[in-house]
Amino acid sequence: MTTESLQRRRDLALGSGAELFYDEPLEIVQGEGAYLFDSKGRRYVDMYNNVPVVGHGNEAVVEAMAKQQATLNTHSRYLHEGIVAFAERLTGLHHDGIESVVFGCSGTEAIEVAVQIARLATSGRGIVCTDSTYHGNTELVGSMSYLGENPPQSGEIRAFPFPERYRPIESGLSKDELADRYVDSVAACIESLKKDGEGFSALLICSIFANEGPPEIPAGFMAKVTELVHREGGLVIADEVQAGYGRTGRWWGYEATDFLPDIVVTGKPMGNGLPISATATRKELVDAFRAEKDYFNTCAASPSQAAVGMAVIDEIERLDLVSNAENVGGRLTRELKDRVDRYDVVGDARGFGLFVGVEIVKDKGSKEPDALLTLELSDRLKDKGFLVSYSGRYNNVVKVRPPLVFTDQNADDFLAAFDECMNEIGE
Repeated sequence: MTTESLQRRRDLALGSGAELFYDEPLEIVQGEGAYLFDSKGRRYVDMYNNVPVVGHGNEAVVEAMAKQQATLNTHSRYLHEGIVAFAERLTGLHHDGIESVVFGCSGTEAIEVAVQIARLATSGRGIVCTDSTYHGNTELVGSMSYLGENPPQSGEIRAFPFPERYRPIESGLSKDELADRYVDSVAACIESLKKDGEGFSALLICSIFANEGPPEIPAGFMAKVTELVHREGGLVIADEVQAGYGRTGRWWGYEATDFLPDIVVTGKPMGNGLPISATATRKELVDAFRAEKDYFNTCAASPSQAAVGMAVIDEIERLDLVSNAENVGGRLTRELKDRVDRYDVVGDARGFGLFVGVEIVKDKGSKEPDALLTLELSDRLKDKGFLVSYSGRYNNVVKVRPPLVFTDQNADDFLAAFDECMNEIGE
């Protein structure tokens, strides 16, 4: 069967428009470690998927999944030691204010739970997010996504410009002044919500603003905005679906950006492919939520989730993947920063551990984004055996987010391919 015929069948079975990467989509049939293989047997370095955080086809995770499935897999309305132990272990990895967990199956669902918890705790409805974020795709969570430069000025959602130093909200400011300027923009959102009678419930942010770049955040912003939110009676929800589980070279993104959230949401990497998510916070807040909402999810808080979730944490620790993300990712970021002056179209490079962004521009002086060239670069890298994607407000940031088993050799090979692409583009 050809790729074209499979795509035609897909359009009929799933509906035309179901998203695919690349001008010529790949048919991926196998994964191993940091590699993916297509139907023709070609190997690619996976530099995008944060789901298989401990590697594609990880034997320990596969064994845990199969063993538990062969033993018992039920809904959550029976006592089971495994899920209790998993919740205890997960909260033990967080700061002391995180005590209890609501398990789910997707990051979107976990964000919904987090918002409900915050609204119950504060009696407010208003949520503040950034203008270029993505947290999920239900009606509520999707209403906060990609709001752009003219976000809504009424209703329950307000958006502020995400904090960055590359295209700052105001030029000519010191680092402290710039951080304060962004905090002021959050304060204005909160004031607007209160003025309209919505009240203020929570600030919802990714700990590293992953879909926004990730940007270089003005120093001090995260601690200052957390202080503001608490002073205004709200809670800080940290979306760690992309930032957590060792991605930044720390267990949690909020450790890398130096703040303490009230509610933490995790998802994709928790199960290395098995759907698991979690909303974690203080016990009193979870107790109030359960009393009011009687929340239940058929496939969440299951023995299968517990077994696989524990195996993933075991593998992160056994393979020392948090340190690997710090060391390999740090070197990769430094190497890409060195290329900013080398290539006219590379405007900036920045990252947190093994989450790296390379900003592609038409002109370094104006910093005009070049989304078309970013797509072309993504396709060129694919042709050389490296799978990346794009992100950022203008879709012009090459998004590098590999499994945490990504090695120094993988990084060297990618850098060589990146240089080849840059030289080809410049011809």
